[in-house]
Amino acid sequence: MTEEIFSHKHIEEDGGIIEIRILKVPKTEKNPEGIAYSLVYIKNGARIIGYDNFEGHEKENMRHHKHVRDRILPYDFIDEWKLVEDFTEDVEKIKKGS
Repeated sequence: MTEEIFSHKHIEEDGGIIEIRILKVPKTEKNPEGIAYSLVYIKNGARIIGYDNFEGHEKENMRHHKHVRDRILPYDFIDEWKLVEDFTEDVEKIKKGS
């Protein structure tokens, strides 16, 4: 059974989009935390940063990962609260130009 924990979409004055979706899902071998998530910051139609744990990067041992422009980096998932905090910090850094 899938249950929504948190879902939010915000369109900023400059057109930037911040979208967060966190779900409680059945625990499995591939998803022992029982959490599925997608957090993304889009600017001018392009994903600037995104965090997710969708399948497709297991071969690189990166079930939890973040997309930073063209790169995919591992992400050390702790819990959904830390996830939102880390994503928010990254978005703020990008907005400040770092």
